[in-house]
Amino acid sequence: MKIKTIGVLTSGGDAPGMNAAIRAVTRAGISNGFKIKGIFRGYDGLINNEIKDFTTENVSGIINRGGTILRTARSSEFETPEGRKKAYENMRSNNIDALVVIGGNGSLTGAKIFAEEYDVCCIGLPGTIDNDLYGTDSTIGYDTTLNTIVECVDRIRDTAVSHERIFFVEVMGRDAGFLAQNSAIASGAEAAIIPEDSTDVDQLARFMERGIRKSKRSCIVIVSESPKCGALYYADRVHKEFPDYNVRVSILGHLQRGGSPSAHDRILASRTGVGAIEAIMQGQRNLMVGVRNNEIVYVPFLDAIRSDKPFDKKLITVLDELSI
Repeated sequence: MKIKTIGVLTSGGDAPGMNAAIRAVTRAGISNGFKIKGIFRGYDGLINNEIKDFTTENVSGIINRGGTILRTARSSEFETPEGRKKAYENMRSNNIDALVVIGGNGSLTGAKIFAEEYDVCCIGLPGTIDNDLYGTDSTIGYDTTLNTIVECVDRIRDTAVSHERIFFVEVMGRDAGFLAQNSAIASGAEAAIIPEDSTDVDQLARFMERGIRKSKRSCIVIVSESPKCGALYYADRVHKEFPDYNVRVSILGHLQRGGSPSAHDRILASRTGVGAIEAIMQGQRNLMVGVRNNEIVYVPFLDAIRSDKPFDKKLITVLDELSI
């Protein structure tokens, strides 16, 4: 079947640069003779028929804006066969032949299942601040979020030094420590507590021994979010095990998602957006478009959503040596 109309949606958590990706898909698609339709509120919008024709005017002036003009949602209904059936019926009734899905692990998993069930062309773009998608060096939104965290930590350090406090700063990243480890290096933090460093060694005890041994009374520790062992958990342990220290917690939360995307994220979103249209023109399907070693790559969904994206353990050594 010849593809004439492409639908584009954003799904899951918002990420800076999603608008740049929507713009790239829309304009590259129109430039190559496709009709483009914007699907609002992710998979829920596909189920509820929130679909609109898109022109170049719809994406004018959005490359610098955070969030997503298409809005986004996490759709529990799309996880059901009945929900996906509704989505497919609306896709057909709107004459949409292919989908470009901008989102993270869960969103691309949904695209994979949908493509397999209904034999439709789905192309994914790596839109997530977590940087946890396999096969691409970076994901859309990661660089902006990293810079946001560093700016916040720089401000927190002023207070930490002034009051001689240990600050545990909790950052996003889900099950990946890319944001925590790299923001710790960039901000000069004394330690990072991340999933990839979960060995038999107590990370907190190791930090307290190393970071405090030279009479440091103010320290910054970056902690990856965790329902069990987040920043509050470690701060509580210090209160109990090292009562002489003044401890505070800062959970950065959703401010990490907002803001104007960095140049890096705008370029990544633009390149992968154009790459999605090129993939469709080549007859490719059911894959994610990424950038590896500065080259556009096509990564099958099954590989992209793997949970073992390589983490450079040398970064742990770098932080250890610089935080003495």
